[in-house]
Amino acid sequence: MTTFTPVQSGDSKSDTSRLRRLYGQYPTGVAAVCALREGQPVGIVATTFTPVSMDPALVSICVQHTSTTWPKLSQEAHLGVSVLASTHETACRQIAAKNVDRFAGISWFSSDSNAVFLAEAAAWLDCRISTSISTGDHDLVILEVNSAAVNDTTQPLVFHDSRFRTLTTSEEGA
Repeated sequence: MTTFTPVQSGDSKSDTSRLRRLYGQYPTGVAAVCALREGQPVGIVATTFTPVSMDPALVSICVQHTSTTWPKLSQEAHLGVSVLASTHETACRQIAAKNVDRFAGISWFSSDSNAVFLAEAAAWLDCRISTSISTGDHDLVILEVNSAAVNDTTQPLVFHDSRFRTLTTSEEGA
């Protein structure tokens, strides 16, 4: 039988580690959220990208309060969300890194709205911020989707158990 133990917010490092491990058991997609700022691409990685609504078309991301890039991105009228492909692991790590040229050697393009997208992503969404709610140690950001495209030739990158993974098709689902 499974034993459930209480978790107290901010109680201890062991509770934080347990929560990180618990949350890591839920596989998520990985998205790059980017825009042009003063003519240069700026971006962050979100492993919390989630579809929210079909009508209106809404998606969400969660951004840590400690992010130094999000305050810059959040001022832009349009944000490009690239659902990263299984081939984007290196680009993902680079865009998430601190104190580096996050876009050096990465193939990207921008829209007329200054949203920035990674080439060869699994999907692209041109969005604007609809709502931002400060909650816990993150901001929950609801994005309204203005336009979107899907790349049927690639599989998405998946984050699970603190590792990048790829999807496989089961024989039953084939």
